[in-house]
Amino acid sequence: MTSPLLTVDDLVVEYRPRGFRRAAFRALDGVSIAVGRGRTLGLVGESGSGKTTLGRAVLGLAPVTEGRVMFDGEDISHATRSERRRLSRRLQVVFQDPYTSLNPSMMIEDILSEPLRASMSSSDSRRRVNDLLERVGLPSDAGSRLPREFSGGQRQRVAIARALALSPDLIVCDEPVSALDLSTQARILDLFLSIQQETGVSYLFVSHDLDVVRHMSHEVAVMNRGVIVEQGEAGKVTETPEHPYTQRLLYSSPLPDPDRQAERRRHLRRFQDAG
Repeated sequence: MTSPLLTVDDLVVEYRPRGFRRAAFRALDGVSIAVGRGRTLGLVGESGSGKTTLGRAVLGLAPVTEGRVMFDGEDISHATRSERRRLSRRLQVVFQDPYTSLNPSMMIEDILSEPLRASMSSSDSRRRVNDLLERVGLPSDAGSRLPREFSGGQRQRVAIARALALSPDLIVCDEPVSALDLSTQARILDLFLSIQQETGVSYLFVSHDLDVVRHMSHEVAVMNRGVIVEQGEAGKVTETPEHPYTQRLLYSSPLPDPDRQAERRRHLRRFQDAG
């Protein structure tokens, strides 16, 4: 059996405020997950559940207090800056807001070629940028434009192209469609799926939306208050969940069918009354 690409074991993340009398805040409390090669683990939960903190810990942006993060057999829990730069060739991120994650004063070609300069000539870099723009469905003249000249969906395509520039093995997707309208969301999600099918890239896909996670993921982990409350195969977790918290997420998510939506609301009221 092939070993997972990413393994997180008993991870604890604590933030210690200044002052001796204030207790540390434990954002993650013994979290364990695994992301297979060429697969997507959907990480779902409400705001404040700890899912974004877990993604940040994988990226080295949140402090690991206990436990470990293993990437392709290497312990990266406390990787140095130089080690993180080396890892960036294989581990990338797409953030929620595509505008603030792009330098507004740089042309798109410069944004996409920046990570390529250390390993490619100028001509090879330009060809790679053109290939990336084509791959994410942007026009050929996009490279000579600034981020503000694009819609939110187009800017997210730029962010995806930048994440793909070095052909990574894993991309952490932190709420990558939550700032987009529904029709744009669908197109971006389909783009993620198409890229995975063609390249074999793995995703740690963070979202508060159970329907989005169901659409994207092979496996799902549900987080609440810094712990994993349920995880398993995506269809089972998102359609017949066992944990009450996951059930509440399911019954509170909207449906286009009014009869099914009314049934969900009845289920949700029963859970709220029971709680």
